[in-house]
Amino acid sequence: MRRARPGAPPRGTGSRALTSVGAGTDFHGPPADHTPEQKPVVTEEERVKSKLWHITLSVSGSETPLKEVRRGLEQLAHDHPFLLTSRYANDHAEVRYWEEARDLHDAAAVALRLWGEHRSSAGLPPWEIVGLEVIDRETYHQRIAEGYGPPPAAPVGVHPY
Repeated sequence: MRRARPGAPPRGTGSRALTSVGAGTDFHGPPADHTPEQKPVVTEEERVKSKLWHITLSVSGSETPLKEVRRGLEQLAHDHPFLLTSRYANDHAEVRYWEEARDLHDAAAVALRLWGEHRSSAGLPPWEIVGLEVIDRETYHQRIAEGYGPPPAAPVGVHPY
C-alpha cells in the first residue's frame, strides 16, 4: 500500500516543481526580478576576512580541588575544540587557544564569554576572569621568533602549573 497524497507521483520518480511566494508589502529586500545570474552587491566592509587571534584567558577564585579543576578544563577542551593548552592550580588557571574573528573586538568579546558560557556545561569553578590577552597571528609568531612571550603551546592539553 502506498502512502501519499492522491495523484502525487511516487517518491524519487519525478522532479518536483518549486514555486515562489510573493513577499509582503513591508519587505524591503532585492527586487522580485532578481535572477541567479545577477551578482549581489558586496560592500568593502563585507569583504573583510576573519583572522586568527591567539587568546590567553586567566581566571582566578576560591580554592577548588585540583581534580575538579582538571576535569572541568578537560571538558572545556572537549567542548571547545580549538583549545590549545590549559594550566591550572587550585585557585587559578590559564587557558590558551586560537579564535577566528573579524577583528580584535569580536575575538575579545567571544573570549570574555568563554568561561561563563561553559561554566555549567563543563563544570568549571565559579572563578572570575582576571586577565585577557588577544593578539593576532603575526604578532604571536613575531614574539616567539624574538624570544618574547610564552613559548608555543606544547604540549597540547591540560597541565598543572
